[in-house]
Amino acid sequence: MKPGKESRQRAERPITLKAVAQHVKLSPGTVSAVVNDSPAAKHIPAHTKDRVLAAVRELNYQPNFFARTLRKKRTYTIGIIAHEIGDAYSSPVIAGVENFLRAQNYFFLTGIHRHDPQLLESYTSILLQRGVEGFITIDLNLPHRLALPTVALAGHRHHPGVTNIVLDHRKAAWIALRHLSDLGHRRIAFMRGHPSSSDSVHRWESIREVAQEFSIVIDPQLTVQIESQESSPELGYPYIKKLLARNQPFTALFAYNDISAIGAIRALREAGLQVPRDVSVVGFDDIEGAAFHNPSLTTVRQPLRQMGEVAARTLLARIEDTEEYPDEIAIQPELVVRESSAQAPTSSSSERQ
Repeated sequence: MKPGKESRQRAERPITLKAVAQHVKLSPGTVSAVVNDSPAAKHIPAHTKDRVLAAVRELNYQPNFFARTLRKKRTYTIGIIAHEIGDAYSSPVIAGVENFLRAQNYFFLTGIHRHDPQLLESYTSILLQRGVEGFITIDLNLPHRLALPTVALAGHRHHPGVTNIVLDHRKAAWIALRHLSDLGHRRIAFMRGHPSSSDSVHRWESIREVAQEFSIVIDPQLTVQIESQESSPELGYPYIKKLLARNQPFTALFAYNDISAIGAIRALREAGLQVPRDVSVVGFDDIEGAAFHNPSLTTVRQPLRQMGEVAARTLLARIEDTEEYPDEIAIQPELVVRESSAQAPTSSSSERQ
């Protein structure tokens, strides 16, 4: 074999932990403790850690994930089961989960439930076979406990071994209806979420309770029920068409979420109504596009990315058994006032032809 070819082959071989140890003249055990940030690394001087990490960068050492998995009998992988991957709700949640997991050197695999019990069972089984160590579910009321530690984001059913991360829906309803009430709105239309959406029932119960507190009458003729699972503005468009066809006066709309609010605004415009001059619109979620819609959307913000990070942190704490897990974690909403809400008009929408 030619010397040049032999040296190239050596250069192409992965750098081992032993080679790093030889380079810094330390034991492989010391280098391993630093690289893996194990408890033993706490007793290693900072200047020694810096030498090791500098050598890791210089030699381009890549830890062997499979060796680590076999050694510790861990996969450092969790399963995420979401309603969808790219919709406006799940996407920032998953981004938050990924941000936290990446910093902890964990991976994740995903499955889609679409509120279908059979899909849930199928993906749960597949992810278990792939060796995940826990689950995060998104927009799902679990029908039963799962086989591993679980965090249910927007989950409302209590099962052993499950931590629910929920928004304070009563406060969310209060800040939205207080805003509209302060603007003089009394005839308010409401859009109820699809029954399979995990937040739908709790949000509607909170709205009814708070409306009574503010002496706002919820008129069935000004209430529409979403029956579609669209993840585009088409979600709200046809239901506001239906609402307008009833010819009942209203000056404000509290939509189920931002996507449905954006579709509703299109329907209102087609009917010759201006937002917010004729009808104020309040959404829910504060998705990325809410601030850039025309008009920009007043909405109840739930910090979806932060909720994803909280879900990941909670699950890893349970997997690592570092603390007692709570049954529920409540996240506080915030009202973001933008251009789609204004003082109630003196004449109602039904009086405009």
